[in-house]
Amino acid sequence: MPSKSVLAEKILEGLRTVLPNPQLGYGLHEPSFDAEEVSLTKECIESGWISYRSQFVDQFEQMLAEFLKVPYVISTVSGTAALHIALLALGLKPNEEVLVPALTFVATTNAISYCGAIPHLVDSCEENLGIDVEKLNEYLKKNTQLNSNGQLVNKNTGNLVKGIIPVHIFGHAVDMKPLCELATQYHLWILEDAAESLGSLYENSYTGTLGTIGVTSFNGNKIITTGGGGAVLVKDPELAKRIRHLSTTAKVAHPWEFWHDEVGYNYRMPGVNAAIGCAQLRKLQRFLENKRKLASAYQDIFKDFDEITYFKEPHYCKSNYWLNAILLKEEYKQQKDLILEHLNQHKIFSRGVWVPMHKLPAFGKTPRMDLNTAENLYDRIINLPSSPSLIQ
Repeated sequence: MPSKSVLAEKILEGLRTVLPNPQLGYGLHEPSFDAEEVSLTKECIESGWISYRSQFVDQFEQMLAEFLKVPYVISTVSGTAALHIALLALGLKPNEEVLVPALTFVATTNAISYCGAIPHLVDSCEENLGIDVEKLNEYLKKNTQLNSNGQLVNKNTGNLVKGIIPVHIFGHAVDMKPLCELATQYHLWILEDAAESLGSLYENSYTGTLGTIGVTSFNGNKIITTGGGGAVLVKDPELAKRIRHLSTTAKVAHPWEFWHDEVGYNYRMPGVNAAIGCAQLRKLQRFLENKRKLASAYQDIFKDFDEITYFKEPHYCKSNYWLNAILLKEEYKQQKDLILEHLNQHKIFSRGVWVPMHKLPAFGKTPRMDLNTAENLYDRIINLPSSPSLIQ
């Protein structure tokens, strides 16, 4: 086995064939702007309509709906807000449980907690880094049962289990067909967390449009950005109407009266953000093409490395490769932190994956299955600079 410094240097030298000027610094995922974002933002400001009532909000939602081929899009102030409002619209209640991967960004589990509900943590698979559907099915057979009302009950807690949130990690799609079959079998809804996978395809459909409802994110580090923001992707007209109402402070339309018929949320995307988003959406196809070129370049770099594997899209997925990932082989996983330190010292700003949710104080006592694969992946994943501007 090479020494720790040898492997870290070997990876650095490989990366320099694609990232030749480390003195400039290479961020993990940086936004790409030009004069169009400036022009549309200026137009929005000059119109005086910078709130969610701006024409740019309607335009952004329409453009996104047309791209994704989904009937309804409701834009929000963040991806987390999109998750929260979607869960409320699905009727999630306190003390109900939602199946969610332990290996995800904390926003996914936070949104469940905002509803007073309980994240029920499930394991991942190495094929797509998302939910291991087969393992989950075996777990549910042993630990849950359908009651007389056809509702799934956790036999260990007595709580109802209401839904599943698959997360398309780094842009790679979960295998949705068997997951949808499992959800039907256990009478569960599916909320797709496609925060990282805008533009990724599962077979011939975009991620975020395959479940009961979907969400995506436009945070500053996403494939397109509105600075901050998210969106709920909906097929059912009544569900879309409900989400739009809840996310607009539950205000009943009236020329002058402020009448709110229930507790609502000020979650709509402002016009300034939407104006940036309109400009970004026009470049999305180019960003997707550039990111696949970058992924191909990384794959070439690492194809002959014995110590690591480059993570490639599953066979059923055309990924946006939001973040490019390498996986250390089992015998090298203890070198992860040293490799990350070495790359970051040389201004190639890389990172590991998120700490699994059950390791965090807020979720350490939530229900969970065996999470050995999620823990193993945490020990082995390194994400590399993935901005679409890195390659043309």
